[in-house]
Amino acid sequence: MGFFSRLKASLAKTRQNFVEKIDHLVHRSGTIDEDFYDELEEVLVQADVGVGTAVDLVERVRRTVKEKRIDDAGELKQVLKEHIREMLGDETTSLNLNDNATTVVMVIGVNGVGKTTTIGKLAHFYKSRGKKVLLGAADTFRAAAIDQLEVWANRAGVELIKHREGADPAAVAFDSLHAAKARRADLLIIDTAGRLHTKSNLMDELKKISRVLSREMPGAPHEVLLVLDATTGQNAVNQAKMFGEAVGVTGIALTKLDGSAKGGVVIAVKQSLNIPVKLIGIGERLDDLRPFNAGEFIEALFA
Repeated sequence: MGFFSRLKASLAKTRQNFVEKIDHLVHRSGTIDEDFYDELEEVLVQADVGVGTAVDLVERVRRTVKEKRIDDAGELKQVLKEHIREMLGDETTSLNLNDNATTVVMVIGVNGVGKTTTIGKLAHFYKSRGKKVLLGAADTFRAAAIDQLEVWANRAGVELIKHREGADPAAVAFDSLHAAKARRADLLIIDTAGRLHTKSNLMDELKKISRVLSREMPGAPHEVLLVLDATTGQNAVNQAKMFGEAVGVTGIALTKLDGSAKGGVVIAVKQSLNIPVKLIGIGERLDDLRPFNAGEFIEALFA
């Protein structure tokens, strides 16, 4: 299967929880009234687009219905689809890469979201497109984190800079950046610790890594990529908020869409936090992480 077919298949649970419920609502209602709007809002909330975004979407639909004098509920699905498209846009949003210098990507996120896997797949994606990629193992606190990253580095065919377990993460970031510069790497991807996002010491550590990178290379990190697990729904939005306040997230990598009925969180993140989803993961294969194309996502969701 091509990527679009795999994306469509991966969104099956979200489609069932979202689009099929809208279909059912439309066929059952027939007419557009206040009860219809209330039920539509409830479906959107259940799909994890967030309460605020659900209210906003329903208001947009309501205005369009009034302006175009739509009285057939059957036309509502297309109206809703177009408003989601307005919110997400149509373009592919990928990482910002420097043309003439190393691009530094700092990857953050709580344990269990698929951070190490995402880094490995990201390394593979750019390596397969002719980029020289280097990984930095700055998650030195979690047992086996360095070993796991080394497995992915080998799988992707890229070099890894590491220290011993328990070493200073900022020192690893420092050495990784200098190695990347010396080896003329196009892309340096730095893993970081992922203890609970409610722990202030984690945020302090991430800020320290960011400061060290910025001091050694003005403008670095060029991307702060937050990995979120789609299956956690609104909790993912809360994580984005916490990390965003601490270290200024520039993009989201949304993993495990293939196992989630909560793919609506893509809309919630973009609308409530205005942080672009830059990458999506739809499976276990090396090439199942891709730059996020909003138009493609919407078409796959409503397919």
